[in-house]
Amino acid sequence: MVLFLSVMVAMIMLRTLYRDISKYNQLESQEEAQEESGWKLLHGDVFRPPVNVDLLCVYVGTGYSSARFYKMFGGMEWKKVAIRTVLVFPGVVFLIFFALNMLLWGVKSSGAVPFTTMFALVFLWFGISMPLIFIGSYLGFKKPYIEDPVRTNKIPRPIPQHSHGILPFGAVFMELLFILTIIWMHQFYYIFGFLFLVFVILIVTCAEITIVLCYFQLCSEDYQWWWRSYLTPGSSALYLFLYATFYFFTEMQITKAASGVLYLGYMLIASLRLLCAHGTIGFLRLLLVHQAYILFGED
Repeated sequence: MVLFLSVMVAMIMLRTLYRDISKYNQLESQEEAQEESGWKLLHGDVFRPPVNVDLLCVYVGTGYSSARFYKMFGGMEWKKVAIRTVLVFPGVVFLIFFALNMLLWGVKSSGAVPFTTMFALVFLWFGISMPLIFIGSYLGFKKPYIEDPVRTNKIPRPIPQHSHGILPFGAVFMELLFILTIIWMHQFYYIFGFLFLVFVILIVTCAEITIVLCYFQLCSEDYQWWWRSYLTPGSSALYLFLYATFYFFTEMQITKAASGVLYLGYMLIASLRLLCAHGTIGFLRLLLVHQAYILFGED
């Protein structure tokens, strides 16, 4: 059912987009074109670089892809982006994991990660991951510049005033219940084919929600779509953490505070990873925006 609805949404969006392009190409005069409203009027601002562009590139890619996007936005300091890629997300995850492990050490739990293993993780981080990220960033920055299909105006267009993520979460809601039960209740999971199908549905849902909301945003003459295309599908991570918290209080039979902190800490790491994954899926839909303005062309 979800796949059928996804195909229907895709067909409707394609027909709407091509109908808009045909309508704009049939305008008789420049004055008539100026009277039109919608995404066509943003051809001089739609590819304007967003704020905090280096941070957006760090969230979207790792190494090669982050450097390519950074160069597309006109950035020149690729080493700074590479360093942030090494430190930002892995650093946050490591700090959370280290704090949880310190808690296990404090209660003398047998599940605490030994110091030697922690040292090995740090070595993998800085000894293997960091050089690979720098190599990928160097190769990505040396690639040809990704040119925008239309020129960007020097003066930003004013954005008119106008009077997120629960749909991607809804696509995996039932499967998430089983996964949490399996992870924390020590049960077995064997329907991996169905899990893969849910994963495909999740990707399609994230992509189509981003496309639809981005289309409506551009039609309302708001060209600041870069961050929103990342945060809209990525906000499903918030629903994941809220649902994990609800699951903790309703299903988990945990009485010790250390176990509760451990559970919420690991689910926070999972939510952050989901934020990056869903946000990247949504952001990569910028290829559709590129294609739309290539088909439309510039007056």
